[in-house]
Amino acid sequence: MRPWQRSFVSVASITSARNGAGFLPCQGLYYSPTNEAPKTALIAAHYNVDFSEHYLAEYIAQRGYGFLGWNTRFRGNEAFFLLEHALIDIGAGVKWLKEEAGVERVIILGNSGGGSLMAAYQSQALGVTMTPTPGLDLPNGLYDLIEADQYISLCAHLGRPEVLTAWFDPSVTDETDPLSVDPELNMYAPANGPPYSDEFIDRYRQAQVARNHRITDWCHNEFKRLQAVGLSDRAFNLYRTWADLRLMDGNIDPSHREAGNCYIGDPRLANFHPRGIGLTNTLRTWLSMWSLKDSHCRGTPHLRRITQPALVIQSNADSGVFPSDARAIFDALGSENKHLEIVDGDHYLQVPDTTRGKVADIITDWINRI
Repeated sequence: MRPWQRSFVSVASITSARNGAGFLPCQGLYYSPTNEAPKTALIAAHYNVDFSEHYLAEYIAQRGYGFLGWNTRFRGNEAFFLLEHALIDIGAGVKWLKEEAGVERVIILGNSGGGSLMAAYQSQALGVTMTPTPGLDLPNGLYDLIEADQYISLCAHLGRPEVLTAWFDPSVTDETDPLSVDPELNMYAPANGPPYSDEFIDRYRQAQVARNHRITDWCHNEFKRLQAVGLSDRAFNLYRTWADLRLMDGNIDPSHREAGNCYIGDPRLANFHPRGIGLTNTLRTWLSMWSLKDSHCRGTPHLRRITQPALVIQSNADSGVFPSDARAIFDALGSENKHLEIVDGDHYLQVPDTTRGKVADIITDWINRI
């Protein structure tokens, strides 16, 4: 393995200049073999999570390739996310790889929630099809994105609206009261399971979709109410998003995961905890990122437009991304040259401790074959 180095990268975005406090909106860390300038590099970004120190970065650099762990202006600021500006910020990272790092081949890595974000980047770099967030215009910079050469999906959710809806607790009867529960739809009531009946699963999933649509309809109506008094947006909270039936019933979408666990522990407790996806939103952020009806963060429409070589990797003991997610991503990809690989491990590839190295080998072997 090669020795590796990393350097801090920060750049302005076409739609966001240097902040008054001094920081630039786009920041990350570039990993590369020591004293080498690789011609191929990966870039990874997420909707909200800081990916600058991504767990695969040093493994990729040790194998002779570059890795840019990249953050948009929305890192840690999910409540104000707008897709069109996030894509422009990712484009700033791709441009830096090309113009400053001397990279000739760029590979986008869509990891975890970032899977659909990076798919959206590649899709829109191939030609803009998305519509603007309500009340806004599409920025011109969206038409100048540099397309990547290959796409990798790693333990990725199918899309932001899809994962939120799958994790939704549809038993919420009052969106302003995190303790409101309809017992007929309460997955944690022993009378309902686990195991869950086919009838309950069907009714539950329909209710999850209905909850998403109700919030979307409320957002549009609230926009009208605000506009009538000269306001443009507002914030609101979203409760109870650790309620995917698959968390408690291992027979649904079976894998090697341990039922009764989620990313932050016991799902029953997590479901009433303030730590969860989508906790705080503006109206525009909901419509841009979470809405099944309005969001362009759904993966399938973007994945269909990707025809470049693609690799899908999924761990078999992931407690939040399931086999059906990986298959759906693989099937949706428009690439003729695509490959699906299942590996041992949890969501972050921490267990077993050899998994990260194995995944890095899978990625670099695949790169060498393309």
